[in-house]
Amino acid sequence: MKLTFLGAVGTVTGSRFAVSTPAGTVLVDCGLFQGPRQIRERNWADFPLNPADISAVVLTHAHLDHCGYVPALVRDGFTGPIYCSPNTARLVPIILRDSAKLQEEDTAYARRKGFSRHAEPKPLYDSIDAEAAIGLLVPREFGDDFPLLDDLRCVLDPAGHILGSSTTTLTETTPEGQRRLVFSGDLGRGNHPLLDPPTPPVDANAIVIESTYGDRDHADFDAEIDEMATVISRTLKRGGTVVIPAFAVDRTEVLLITLRRLIDQHRIPLAPIYIDSPMALAALDIYREAVENADPELTTSAIAEGKALIDLPTLRAARTPEDSKELDAGHSQIIISASGMGTGGRVTHHLKAFLPDPKSSVLLVGYQAAGTPGCMLADGAEQIKIHGHYVPVRAEIAQIDAFSVHADRSELLAWIEAGRTTPGQIFIVHGEPDAADALAAQLREELHTAVVVPEPNETVAI
Repeated sequence: MKLTFLGAVGTVTGSRFAVSTPAGTVLVDCGLFQGPRQIRERNWADFPLNPADISAVVLTHAHLDHCGYVPALVRDGFTGPIYCSPNTARLVPIILRDSAKLQEEDTAYARRKGFSRHAEPKPLYDSIDAEAAIGLLVPREFGDDFPLLDDLRCVLDPAGHILGSSTTTLTETTPEGQRRLVFSGDLGRGNHPLLDPPTPPVDANAIVIESTYGDRDHADFDAEIDEMATVISRTLKRGGTVVIPAFAVDRTEVLLITLRRLIDQHRIPLAPIYIDSPMALAALDIYREAVENADPELTTSAIAEGKALIDLPTLRAARTPEDSKELDAGHSQIIISASGMGTGGRVTHHLKAFLPDPKSSVLLVGYQAAGTPGCMLADGAEQIKIHGHYVPVRAEIAQIDAFSVHADRSELLAWIEAGRTTPGQIFIVHGEPDAADALAAQLREELHTAVVVPEPNETVAI
């Protein structure tokens, strides 16, 4: 079995891993590169494999950096099954349709405003490509053991990151025996308000593990929520708008749960809370269905609380572009909008409207990749470029490290150690270089096994 690292190397985005055996080749994840231009431009490079030669794709979850390149792969010739968990199969259509639509809209906007470097801007893929990819989705229940190739089988287990997220165990059978390769995907934590903790790896010969927070542990949760409540209360009392760039899937739901608890505890005033993202609104419906149906992925406490867990009395939906534009004239309101790093989507318009306003605030509640607008704001930028124009930053900026659904350094180590055996090979991916290198050093010291931070497009034998 050979493993090639096509993405998520030296960066947290673009997860794409090719696994080859004598019987063929499969992909684990097929995501978009996101972040600064030099990273995003990798999406436009020729795919290093012939898509028509790939037998299957396995998706660990429905975040864009793990599934967002699939429409381009299908457009270029891939016709095989795309396996994932049932809830991922419900969420991926939302993600891909929204991605295609945003690309089409951003392309039209760039063409209209003339700020593209290209004479004729084009989207990476369109809605037709997205629908073709959606038609190839094949849901598989957690724990099912199913074939990918004649000599390669797959099992998905809960990863506790977002609804439907999974770890992926691939088992190759050869005349010499079996080899087991486990992909962590994005690993969750033990404190998610809706999901159970991730399933540990079992008897893995090799592990591919994320390292988003490989160089640090998360801050104290209660202290971070205290800061969040203080900033929101202060902003609303002075008549400002709280803009929260948020990942549309899961982060929005966790934010709503937190806001509801802060309101119930009288720690923030009642104010209109707008969800301004068609994708987030569609994903919220999927989460509500999971709660109503007592989905086995959910914790018993989440099931017991029911739908009220993520419903608030002042919750409003901004469904249309016109609804969204009206918010930019409002005040004393909370706007939750995608994307979480401020790289695209409707939140860019809200940032343009409210960053110059000293009464308003921007809460950064997720990982901010290097070079993104969110990272620039967190680093204290006095201005950022949005839609080709520089926007002054006068609003209050706060980074709240309470909502990450990525395991931190200690939790990543604990997940590996929870397996019955120490793997002979560990590969560190999905992290900025400092984070990946730090995790690799710790794992070498703690586990005394071979730990590698791979290079882009490097191929290794398992």
